[in-house]
Amino acid sequence: MELGRELLIAFCLMLILEGAIPFLYPQRWQNLVQQLAGMDERTLRIIGLVSMLMGTVLLYVVRS
Repeated sequence: MELGRELLIAFCLMLILEGAIPFLYPQRWQNLVQQLAGMDERTLRIIGLVSMLMGTVLLYVVRS
């Protein structure tokens, strides 16, 4: 499978997973978004970095 197709599949799966939470739990999602809006930029960056690192490690484990 070519890289472009794999990236497109990964993007589609990300959209499905990202959309599932607000679809299933809209009130909880709104509360979470409000909490995130109140966080400082540094904390959000750390959360993003940890998320990317976890994704990278999990991808490595799955692909091995």
